[in-house]
Amino acid sequence: MPHPLATLDVILVIAYVLATAAFGTWMARHQVGLSSYFVGDRNVPWWLVLASIVATETSTVTFLSVPGVAFNREGGNLTFLQLALGYLVGRVLIAWLLLPQYFKGEVLSAYQILRQRFDVSVQRAASGLFLVTRSIADGLRLYLTALLLKQFTGWEAIPSILAVGLITMIYTYLGGMQAVVWTDLIQLMIYLAGAVAAGVCIVQLIPGGWETFVTVGSEADKFTWLQPQFLRTSPYTLWAGLIGGAFFSMASHGADQLMVQRYLCSRSLNQARFSLVMSGVVVLAQFLLFLLIGVGLYVLWVEGVFVLPEGIKNDEVFGRFIIGFLPSGLVGLIVAAVLAAAMSTLSSSLNSSASAFVVDFYRPLRPDQQERHYLMVSRGMTATFGLLQITVAIVTLLSGTERSIVDRVLEVASFTTGMILGLFLLGSLPRVVASKSALIGAGVGFLAVLVVWLPLVEGKPLLAWPWYAPLGSLTTLAVGLLTDRWLTGRKAPLS
Repeated sequence: MPHPLATLDVILVIAYVLATAAFGTWMARHQVGLSSYFVGDRNVPWWLVLASIVATETSTVTFLSVPGVAFNREGGNLTFLQLALGYLVGRVLIAWLLLPQYFKGEVLSAYQILRQRFDVSVQRAASGLFLVTRSIADGLRLYLTALLLKQFTGWEAIPSILAVGLITMIYTYLGGMQAVVWTDLIQLMIYLAGAVAAGVCIVQLIPGGWETFVTVGSEADKFTWLQPQFLRTSPYTLWAGLIGGAFFSMASHGADQLMVQRYLCSRSLNQARFSLVMSGVVVLAQFLLFLLIGVGLYVLWVEGVFVLPEGIKNDEVFGRFIIGFLPSGLVGLIVAAVLAAAMSTLSSSLNSSASAFVVDFYRPLRPDQQERHYLMVSRGMTATFGLLQITVAIVTLLSGTERSIVDRVLEVASFTTGMILGLFLLGSLPRVVASKSALIGAGVGFLAVLVVWLPLVEGKPLLAWPWYAPLGSLTTLAVGLLTDRWLTGRKAPLS
């Protein structure tokens, strides 16, 4: 049953929300053109870029769903960390293979690079895939945020979706990228403080404290983090983590406007590289924190301290603990932390989606307009994508779902990011590949992922989602090269 927030908690949450909206309004006075609105005039320090990267990829999914992965009474453990290892490998590869390309010229969109190597059709195909994927994945994140607010406040899920979605849309609409990165830093500090405070409370509530935590967790194999066996349908194995995670990270952080936009804010290539690689280390530690919270919740359940109703979803367990066990004031901090995690990702998504649309679609069609005109269109598209994500969240709510949201979000992202990475790999080759060949490669890459994903609708996947990115990218690369050889009669460089 939902518990209404205490007065102190309500004050904390309202103060946080109003302060965020006010900050966006204050930052609006700095917005005079696309460079300031989308990349902060390329003058953002490395530590702020690092914080923005971490906060952007840490949504409510991380805050709520990742603890549920370790809590899972049917074999949950720390094997999720294997993905984080792959993420770190992928970032190192991005930093030296793809990042230098973004610092050549005045780039505002990642997909402008594709136009330089191919033509406008490839640029718009990749940008369009990004826009669709981002809207769906972040709509799912918004849906999960609404589930927690329903537990806390007793609000129905649809008003919760509208509240979070509209507030985020307003401050992003007004403040642009400068507002996004500074609020990302604040939101990162809030949700990490909330998570640490919740973890401390969990250990204090366990009879016997830390010793019982370690003993019970070990007996249930909750601290197992390495799964060296190759299991094609399991997302949490060493091979799926290192290979699939590396490809997924290269796609999501190297060929995705959401993250590339942050590097473009950096003062130099070296600062962007450092921010990117160090963010992988921070994310690994952060995943470990949230997984250990999940283990602690499991121990509380085993010890009989934490009683759960039948049929509760793993995604909802941490939220139920918060409302049932944490003191007033700390509950307000946690609610603000959940909102912070959600709003940091959603605001970044809205700004990057608007930038991709304006730079890749609108401005090339109307190239002679003043900067003020493009700024007005950018704000309009920020609102448009905000409404689209709200729609996705409401549709997800009405359709119902039993699967882990973290798996669904990562699955959606993996479905298309591999193809986009494949296009970037084709564009990075010494020899220019024809645009038609690249698009055919991406089309076949999409079909390859679709073939292994379709059985998932019936609950019988051919491959776990971490393999979608390598399958999509390598298929796009191979078919693009072979098609180009067939169409032009030239030898493919890998033959």
